[in-house]
Formats: sequence, C-alpha cells, structure tokens
Amino acid sequence: MKAIVQDRYGSPGVLELREVERPPVGDREVLVRVRAASVNARDWHLMRGDPYLARLVLGLRRPKVRIRGTDFAGRVEAVGKDVTRLRPGDEVFGEAEGAFAEYVCAPADAVEPKPANLTFEQAAAVPLAGNTALMGLRDLGRLRPGQRVLVNGASGGVGTFAVQIAKALGAEVTGVCGTRNTELVRSLGADHVVDYSREDFTRTGRLHDLVLDLVGNRSLAACRRALTPGGPLVLSGGGVSEGGSLVGPMSLLVRGWALSGFVRQRLLVLTAAPDRENLAALRELVESGRVTPAVDRTYPLREVPEAIRYPEVEHARAKVVITV
Repeated sequence: MKAIVQDRYGSPGVLELREVERPPVGDREVLVRVRAASVNARDWHLMRGDPYLARLVLGLRRPKVRIRGTDFAGRVEAVGKDVTRLRPGDEVFGEAEGAFAEYVCAPADAVEPKPANLTFEQAAAVPLAGNTALMGLRDLGRLRPGQRVLVNGASGGVGTFAVQIAKALGAEVTGVCGTRNTELVRSLGADHVVDYSREDFTRTGRLHDLVLDLVGNRSLAACRRALTPGGPLVLSGGGVSEGGSLVGPMSLLVRGWALSGFVRQRLLVLTAAPDRENLAALRELVESGRVTPAVDRTYPLREVPEAIRYPEVEHARAKVVITV
C-alpha cells in the first residue's frame, strides 16, 4: 500500500510517499481502507520532533511511528476475531496512528460508524478536533446551558467545533479570531465575534463563565481577567511554537498546572484521548445538524507535505483534509 513515511525529524520535506506493507490486524482491531484523513497540529509537532522534550516519548533520534496521520474515514476491510460490533464494508471514522495511508489498522474502541449525512472528507475532519472540543467544554469545563463561554482560536480546527458544540450545549458563545475569519466564526453560530487585531478580549471587561484557550497567545493572568471569579480556564495547545525549543508550547500548560492550586479560578489542562463514546456523541451532533465540519482545503495523499506546510505558513482556518 502507499503511505506517507517519515524516517527523521525535520521540515515537510522529510515526509515521503512510499510503498509499505499493509498492517496486520490484531484480535481487537479493524483494518480500514482509508478514503480520507485530516491534518492536525500534532502532525506538525511529530514531523518536527518538537518540542525536543517530547522526543523522549516520540523517539530520540527518529520517530518510533513512521507513518504520519491520525484522523481517518473509510470502509472496514477486515476485523479481528474479537470484534463483533463492526464488519467488513461498514463506513467508519476514528483515530489511529498511520492514517496518511491507503489502509490503517485501528483499535475497535477508537472507531465508530460514520455520520450518515457526511462525506468521507467531512467525516475525516471530525475525530481528533471534535473530541478535543467536546472534552474541553463538556467534560473538563462542565459547561451548562445559559453559561457564557469564550473560545480563543475559534476559527481553527478545534475552535470551529468548539463554537458549534458550545452552542449545542446551550451556551452564549464568544469566538476570538482574525479579521479574515470573523464571518466564518459568525456563520458557525457564535453570538459574539472578537477580532483580535482590533480588540484584546482580556481587556474588554466582559466576563465569561468558561474560557477555552486553543492558542496560548495570552498570559494566564490576562486570560483570568476574562473569567468570572470561579470560572474554569481550559488550556489546550499551550501556545504558538516556531520549533526548535526544549519545552515549546508545553511551558504554558505547565505554568497553568503549577498555578492551579493557588487561585480560586480553575486552571485546567486538557488532554484528549480517542474515545468511542465521544465519537458516537459527535456523530449524533452531526446527524442532528447541530455540528457541521468546516473544511478549508483538500489535498491528495501525495501532497501531504504541502498540506502540513499550508497551516504552518499560512495559519489555515478550519480543517485541512487529505483524500486517499
């Protein structure tokens, strides 16, 4: 099969389209013929091996997992002997390492039937970003109907889902984004849109019951100014990184964790993990029409290096999708 393979850390040029063996199927796994995948910020970090501290887990000199990509949508090709919930031919979506390939092998617990009203390309945009937004708002932030939530980075991959999920949960939503994305964020259902080039959301005097920070371009003290006294600040992403650093964007997350025990407001670090029940919840939101994936651009599999370079250089809005 064809796959995007990485043998060393570096720029998008280290990613190569090669012929590799199809992965074997474990007893609790499913083999999926990939029809579409999507790009996430983690693909950039894995490609670069950045921050350097992460290489203790990723691989010191070269990545342990050589095939890039996480999100996918496609058809089940084969199932392991312990898998009874899915069968060959089922249209599915989910998360697994190695999604930038013609086939991906995934744990059955990280795969769900695809939303019936989405194309494969749209469905591939959902898993990681949608799950991150859902966990940050519903689980960690404990968002309730009628609360006011601010999403910093509302036009990004996670942000476009966060705005819609917050509205579906009954919140009053403020989205922070750049000038060119204000109409996009408004079209997703945001009640208020803040153009960060014209206004600093931390200095408006408006307080929110929950702040979901997906950018990390404001200090913890500044973000806390936008919160009600007991409100949660949910940190995901940790900051903007230009690469070549020891801890990179993790420094803001570490500071949030360290400060959390000394302030009244809850400072929470979001760690999202693949979850079949969350995929099912996202499918329900999509099929009910309350959430619609926003796709910026699509690229064929052979152009994955350019697909990753695009958000790195131009700060893509919404999701970038790979067709296979």
